[in-house]
Amino acid sequence: MLIVVTGVSGTGKTTIGSGIAHSLNLPFFDADNFHPKENIEKMSKGIPLNDVDRLPWLQSLAELLADHEKKGGAVLACSALKESYRELLKGKNSVHWIHLKGDKELIWRRMLARKNHYMKAGMLDSQFATWEEPRYGLKLNILHTPEEMLSQALRYLGVSEGTNS
Repeated sequence: MLIVVTGVSGTGKTTIGSGIAHSLNLPFFDADNFHPKENIEKMSKGIPLNDVDRLPWLQSLAELLADHEKKGGAVLACSALKESYRELLKGKNSVHWIHLKGDKELIWRRMLARKNHYMKAGMLDSQFATWEEPRYGLKLNILHTPEEMLSQALRYLGVSEGTNS
């Protein structure tokens, strides 16, 4: 089972994705850890990435997912802001999508509180401008607690909580 948790920065993709992975006993990957050095440097300076910057990163993530489809699955936390990015990530695989959504002001406050993260809060506007809301998958409002969101996600995936914990 391949699961991709999407949303703009600061929505809780890592928290929800790692919770799902733990519950399903699947490996968890945070797409932020796969950015090339050039992307990290650009974002650290407050410069938003463009499609050219993202393409090699997305291709490596698509390969990672395809590889893990053969091994029983994985959970990936990835912004996947555009439909073209999600199509690239999916490839020929069957993917369960979970999209985290929330109010820009709440996300802004969360990002300002972050420490030691290269994505700067000021880049949130570019992420909201880039975001293409999908018409499929589970959409979770980040006003819910992480526990409530995890519970909703597991129900969507057709598993009971604590399946393999």
